[in-house]
Amino acid sequence: ALPGGEPAGEPPARGSCRAWLDGAWREIPRVPRGALAAGEQLDGPALIPEAHAATWVAPGWRATLDAHGHLCLERPAKRRARRASTRSDPVLLEVFNNRFMHVAEQMGGVLQNTASSVNIKERLDYSCAVFDGAGGLVANAPHMPVHLGSMGESVRAVMQRFGEDMSPGDSFVLNDPYEGGTHLPDITVVTPFFGRDAAPLLFVASRAHHADIGGCAPGSMPAASRHIDEEGVLIRGARLVANGRFDESAMRALLTGGRWPARNPEQNLADLRAQLAANRRGLDALEAMLREFGAEVVTAYMGHIQQNAAEAVREALATLGDGRFEWAMDGGETVRVAITVDRAARRACVDFSGTSPQSAGNLNAPAAITRAAVLYAFRCLVRRDIPLNEGCLAPIELRIPEGCLLNPRWPAAVAGGNVETSQCVVDALFGALGVVAAAQGTMNNLSFGDARHQYYETLCGGAGAGPGFDGASAVHTHMTNSRLTDPEILELRHPVRVASFGIRRGSGGAGRHRGGDGVVRRLLFTAALEVSLISNRRSVPPFGLAGGAPALAGRNRVMRAGGAVEELPGIASARLEPGDVLEIATPGGGGFGQGS
Repeated sequence: ALPGGEPAGEPPARGSCRAWLDGAWREIPRVPRGALAAGEQLDGPALIPEAHAATWVAPGWRATLDAHGHLCLERPAKRRARRASTRSDPVLLEVFNNRFMHVAEQMGGVLQNTASSVNIKERLDYSCAVFDGAGGLVANAPHMPVHLGSMGESVRAVMQRFGEDMSPGDSFVLNDPYEGGTHLPDITVVTPFFGRDAAPLLFVASRAHHADIGGCAPGSMPAASRHIDEEGVLIRGARLVANGRFDESAMRALLTGGRWPARNPEQNLADLRAQLAANRRGLDALEAMLREFGAEVVTAYMGHIQQNAAEAVREALATLGDGRFEWAMDGGETVRVAITVDRAARRACVDFSGTSPQSAGNLNAPAAITRAAVLYAFRCLVRRDIPLNEGCLAPIELRIPEGCLLNPRWPAAVAGGNVETSQCVVDALFGALGVVAAAQGTMNNLSFGDARHQYYETLCGGAGAGPGFDGASAVHTHMTNSRLTDPEILELRHPVRVASFGIRRGSGGAGRHRGGDGVVRRLLFTAALEVSLISNRRSVPPFGLAGGAPALAGRNRVMRAGGAVEELPGIASARLEPGDVLEIATPGGGGFGQGS
């Protein structure tokens, strides 16, 4: 038989069939696939049967058989009159919620598929989002909360730095933690989209954790940094692409300059190209939306989405009461928070007065990170399915004293603030509200490398229990949402072997609802490498709530090839030789409620 299902030797017969359309039966073309000639186009409505399938060509769509025999379906572009109003409509609001989120998801797919480093390609340590013309977050894919809540500050920093000196075809790059960045390995690429006006209509941005950006330790996550310059190459805002042309020479000069240049600039450049490709995909998708609905409708719904998020948070605030909490990290650095809820006005004040002064080490979290943690925490309290966006903070007043751990002054080191202090802030917020016990409270940051190899990973642990639920085991919690590199990829790319990896049974806190368990991971080194650890909850365990027990604290140690065992503190550096094993046991989550 031919592909169209007709007997061999006979031409496939074209004909018609009946279809129920617009409330009535209609005769539509029935064209067997074998009857289509190469290059022939068939406009819907139509049916294309073949031996084991049938393709429905809907009204407004077109089917084309290409030169390779592939059947291609497309919706021909045509100028449509705008049928949607700029006024908020509940149905269209949900449509735009999902359309904008899908744009960010498409961006993330392109970034993962085209990136070079395992941090991005395997661990998924990246985030993509859509922003309005003022730099406000509109929608994001479910990527990294610590990235997403702070990227708007980076977009606004680009707007302020370049102002009217932005043109179609431009893209900008920065990693400055004091201008919306997180820590230096997280590089952000911002691309404006221009409509008919001179000012950008909207922005897309992608942030990705690069394997190395220089600094005094391979992987750019030094344990003992005390100055921002020790953590890598600082990019305070540069034009990465001008009029569609990637300025590779200028970017390479930036990456290789300074006291501690990037160790693998070619990989950085490859990952930056991947970020540019992701941004381009976002712009293409948004351009299609603008053609479909018009600029006025699309920009109006950017505002409606943020207003809807603000209303959702106000609804959540109506169920909350005031609360205070104080939560210390292993080194004594303490986050203090007071939450005051005005139920009548449906607003809240989150005040971090009394938090420890900025640290001499690298646990300082710039204000953008603190803001991201607050945004994440209140978004978690919303019961609606909405994108995390700028509107979630509209009913929240933030007070973060300048010069404290959560709003440090330049040039304080920040490598650990992004990953560790942000987790402490979220646990303190949830503790103040009494909604969930502490999660593992750390990202268990491990980086290792030399001049040739640079690698970074974060490790999962236990989630805190809450009223009516146990905590999950072996998961990334709160401000991180990455995964581990597959062992096959890790061992192929770097001189290490995964000796073992499993759940740390019994490490979750007891209670009516039990906290989740952490994990134990052992890496065998087959070459001499420098190792940096930035972890927390090694001496101060994650707390329980409502009578629940705390979880077990974490533990780091090196088992030398000769048999000696060395205990390591939460923040540590070490040199591992061939045959040495690094063991990391991550904390569990706190329990909730008395009883078992």
